[in-house]
Amino acid sequence: MNRILARCLGIVGLAVMSAMPAVAGEACPTLLDHRFPALQDGQPVSLCQYAGKVILVVNTASYCGFTSQYDGLEKLYARLKDKGLVVLGFPSNDFGEQEPGKDKEIADFCRLTYGVEFPMVGKTVVRGKGANPFHQKLAEITGSKPKWNFHKYLINRDATQVVAYTSFTGPDDKDLLKKIDEFLGK
Repeated sequence: MNRILARCLGIVGLAVMSAMPAVAGEACPTLLDHRFPALQDGQPVSLCQYAGKVILVVNTASYCGFTSQYDGLEKLYARLKDKGLVVLGFPSNDFGEQEPGKDKEIADFCRLTYGVEFPMVGKTVVRGKGANPFHQKLAEITGSKPKWNFHKYLINRDATQVVAYTSFTGPDDKDLLKKIDEFLGK
């Protein structure tokens, strides 16, 4: 941990977080030390299981002009999951009430309409005072709060760097893909 902390301290403007044990022999960065119900079955999911992976966090909605991004997100996940990328969906009804359904309805829509297999958590709040603590921390680190559905946060493998992208940044955006490749290469 001291080696990781020392490396992090050399990076200006990036968050430095201590590691906490997730399970025996593994470490969970503080940023990932959160649990959410899974979208499909409501069972608790620890984000610690994604420690060591590059994570693309996306707040999603089923009835939005950006909803077609599900297709590109799934293709991106399928192409890069074996290299260490996780796309992680956070359905939210925060913007224009464009995610009104219950978790099962959302899960069925994503699976049947877009073939979504990347992990998704249960519907949650991603902005304002009621935002879940994970999104509060992402916004604090990046200085960028979601302004609409399909806002993205890209987290590097050791959860010391987070980059925010607006809803207009699609899954095939050159700058996003370049940063994903950079984070996967580390």
